[in-house]
Amino acid sequence: MLTTLVSSNSSPAEQLHTEDATAAELQYEALVDLLFHRRKFKVQDKNMADTTDLTGDGGVLKTVIRKAKADAASPSESLPLVDVHYEGTLAENGEVFDTTHEDNSVFSFEVGEGTVIKAWDITIRTMKVGEVAKITCKPEYAYGAAGSPPEIPPGATLVFEVELVACKPRKGSRLESVSEEKARLEELKKQREVAAAAKEEGKRKREEAKAAAAARVQAKLEAKKGKGKKAK
Repeated sequence: MLTTLVSSNSSPAEQLHTEDATAAELQYEALVDLLFHRRKFKVQDKNMADTTDLTGDGGVLKTVIRKAKADAASPSESLPLVDVHYEGTLAENGEVFDTTHEDNSVFSFEVGEGTVIKAWDITIRTMKVGEVAKITCKPEYAYGAAGSPPEIPPGATLVFEVELVACKPRKGSRLESVSEEKARLEELKKQREVAAAAKEEGKRKREEAKAAAAARVQAKLEAKKGKGKKAK
């Protein structure tokens, strides 16, 4: 805040003018401060609107980074096996402790079987194939008070960026059999299309060869006729 020094020799009128100026400065600073806080709260409200509290206690927060297509599949009883890409970081300092992006691999697991941390089981159920989301999870939904040393310290809040790559049926399920049969038929269809295209290509080449041979014969005949006319 700007400060105005008032001399003890100032007249009452000068002092009144100085007090008015100081009051105006205070009002201006208060207005700037109010506008700043309003803008700050609007940004926070927008970010909160994009984030979903999946557990109701702030333990698992999901922010959608990229939406999936409306008709994309999502994990279900018939499609419980999922493939995901992910990167995990420590919320405290942003340090990456695990990722599938380095070797472009996918991590596969079955939703609801307790083979992953609670935050993943909760969040992946809400996603669709093609969706990318940020998951922020408190320790009670991750590795708890003990952590998972040395990568994850005790009581760590974690942040994951996860892409749901695929949803699949269980091994040996009827749906898997149907899917395999569908895939087999699709493969047969592709093979037939390739064979038909090869057949057409062979036919085209044979016709081109015949046309070229006929053109050569015609050229020879024309050449002979030309020689005969010259001899006469």
